Amino acid sequence: MTPFKLTDELLEDIKALIAEQKNSELQTMMSEFHYADIAEIADELDVEEATYLIKLLDSEKTSDILAEMHEDIREAVLGNLTAKEIASELEELDTDDAADIINELPKEIIQEVISEIEDREHAKHIVDLLRYDEDTAGGLMAKELVKVNENWNVLTCVKEMRAQAENVTRVHSIYVVDDEGRLKGRLSLKDLLTTSTKTNIKDVYIPKVDSVNVNENAEEVAKIMSKYDLEAIPVVDEIGRLVGRITIDDIVDVIREEADKDYQMAAGISREVEADDSVWEITRARLPWLLIGTFGGLGAASIITGFSPLMNDYRILLSFVPLVQATAGNVGVQSSAIMVQGLANDTVKGEVASRLVKEFLIGLTNGGAIASIVLLVSHFIFNTPYLVSFTIGVAIILVIIVAAIIGTFIPVFLDKRGIDPAIATGPFITTSNDIFGILIYFTIAKLILGV
Repeated sequence: MTPFKLTDELLEDIKALIAEQKNSELQTMMSEFHYADIAEIADELDVEEATYLIKLLDSEKTSDILAEMHEDIREAVLGNLTAKEIASELEELDTDDAADIINELPKEIIQEVISEIEDREHAKHIVDLLRYDEDTAGGLMAKELVKVNENWNVLTCVKEMRAQAENVTRVHSIYVVDDEGRLKGRLSLKDLLTTSTKTNIKDVYIPKVDSVNVNENAEEVAKIMSKYDLEAIPVVDEIGRLVGRITIDDIVDVIREEADKDYQMAAGISREVEADDSVWEITRARLPWLLIGTFGGLGAASIITGFSPLMNDYRILLSFVPLVQATAGNVGVQSSAIMVQGLANDTVKGEVASRLVKEFLIGLTNGGAIASIVLLVSHFIFNTPYLVSFTIGVAIILVIIVAAIIGTFIPVFLDKRGIDPAIATGPFITTSNDIFGILIYFTIAKLILGV
């Protein structure tokens, strides 16, 4: 399969067809593209052009296109559609995707849209999903699934499965429930095909099945599905009744969103923002961390000022301040990034002490290597007195060790207190290590040089 590439020429051709209202040619062109590719095209059109395209194509395809479009563009396009037109799109979507789109609509028209959905069972399921927080298993799940009763025989089971499968885009698993709707297990397709049609399902189903509670955090669901390589996972309520299922495509979205959020936090952006957000929104997201960096810099400056007598005799020490700060910041970010990743993947369990020892040894090794290079360069190239070069080398070793330990400890500290450890990377670690690095550097210099 050749990856789709949206070129400027293709986009201009599509815009021209829309402007000239050459519907037949436009439909023929769009029939060759996957709905995700058309969504990419729609994101690059203006709102009126995107609306025209959505209204032109068949609802069975445009519903998937809407689900893939950028939120801001989709919101604008939906604003140009009537409640009935929106409802017709939602009827073609799985309940989880339909609920996500409805959540983006203005509150005053949500009820009107739901009332226009002709399939009342579908509407009921969508309304049921709207009551769950979007960051929970209930907010991720879809109602469409295939389930059978443990008291049915195989023949009845097959008949019911055929009827249920009509509403399910892809059948990942066959779930087994009791008369109360409680999840009991899953059914192997192989066992179903090789078992007598008169056999009861309770005699052949597999009782062990991974499931999540409807109120489970989305990140935890992602971890479970990733750990056990699940394509889908059933969702149960507080008393164990099967209420839906979560599929891998929804989890991929969760993982991507969490990665984006952690990347922004690591870069010092405290709020979720996108490139096309307003100047004020982006400023609000960036300014808090910039202020932390500013106060950190002022703190470092005050430390340097406190060692002014030392500066009068050994001004060469100031030349290595940027090196100390950069090294401390880089080491801290490296250590914290590894720890944050380990906490996110649940690979750090009761290993904090051993991890700190390991980071100490790594810091000692890296520090020794870097200090040796700095000592040689400062002494033979900058003509720095040997004792001063030795002082700089010792200070760098200690700075690297402390930075590695801080970068390892802080994410664990934050995680223990229920704070996202991703916040530890970037400006927070860099700024703290800048301050500690400068303090250690000049303290060691004062002790060795005796000023």
